[in-house]
Amino acid sequence: MALVLDTGPLLAALDAADPDHARCAALLADAREDLTIPTLVLAELDYWCQRRLGSEVWLAFVDDLLAGAYRMECPTPADLARCRAIQAEYAEHNLGVVDASVLALLERLHESRLATLDHRHFAMVRPRHTEALELLP
Repeated sequence: MALVLDTGPLLAALDAADPDHARCAALLADAREDLTIPTLVLAELDYWCQRRLGSEVWLAFVDDLLAGAYRMECPTPADLARCRAIQAEYAEHNLGVVDASVLALLERLHESRLATLDHRHFAMVRPRHTEALELLP
């Protein structure tokens, strides 16, 4: 069982000044599932860490990732094809490849729970494997 993580909760958990810090940090600390990060989320998280928090925070996060605190999932060719289909389906909403890759991974893993602060996008998408996603925290 996996809890797939979008960028927002990870960034908020790393940033003590973020208004969502406490609930996101608690979500990650209390999770019983594998904390699973799509690799495209890592690129987005790196960008925001560098911009808001500095390289030392990013490097500490990578140390945690390498130590096994998180499971990293790379997109498969089938995932990328699904990303393309998702982006075409939701073109009017400007759904980016990072969000599309999160949805494709959820579908591949048959998981319906997603840690995200992006309710605007993820509340409206309709995954193939479930009627709706359960958005946490």
